[in-house]
Amino acid sequence: MTEILMPKATAVWLVDNTSLSFEQIAEFCGLHPLEVKGIADGDVAAGVRGADPVSTGQLTREEIQKAENDAKYRMKAVSPKYADLHQPNKKRGPRYTPLSRRQSRPDAIAWLVRNHPELTDGQISKLIGTTKSTIESVRERTHWNSANIKPTDPVSLGLCSQVDLDEQVRKSSSRRAKMEKERGPEDDTLAPAFEPQAEEKEAGSEITLETLFGETKKD
Repeated sequence: MTEILMPKATAVWLVDNTSLSFEQIAEFCGLHPLEVKGIADGDVAAGVRGADPVSTGQLTREEIQKAENDAKYRMKAVSPKYADLHQPNKKRGPRYTPLSRRQSRPDAIAWLVRNHPELTDGQISKLIGTTKSTIESVRERTHWNSANIKPTDPVSLGLCSQVDLDEQVRKSSSRRAKMEKERGPEDDTLAPAFEPQAEEKEAGSEITLETLFGETKKD
């Protein structure tokens, strides 16, 4: 449901200018029926000037009349046609990591490298807010603190959310599957694996026949 601007002021106007029930006004404005009753009695929102929802484009006259003729009907607010155009695009700035958690980044990098080798350095950098040089030093074990690095889940360290981690893993899996599909299936023929077994069986058969023939000649 669309949120109403100035709900109490709107309720004041509806109480003063319509024959709607307290329940209808309360549901439309997101208030409690007793609160609307208090507005009608002058105990609530005293001195609040009523706001006409029709002039502000939140409600139509037809909707009010329809509700006045049917006490069970619940009014619906008018959705702004161009609401989405006025919403600024959300730009994600650089990830800020508290100083107390920055020392845990190498542990998180080690965990990601070990458990999700399909992630690129760029993805790891985006997840936990580190640099590619740091990632490379942890991977190559040239980090100055390599002896004390303990692979730890970055989610448990508070460096990223489980949702973000799953999203990056999903992207990597899809990219890897696409690359494998473009490359085509590898030649995994099983013939060589079975040939030695066939030779062993034939050799075993010859030895058995020679043994039998030898025993026959001796007899």
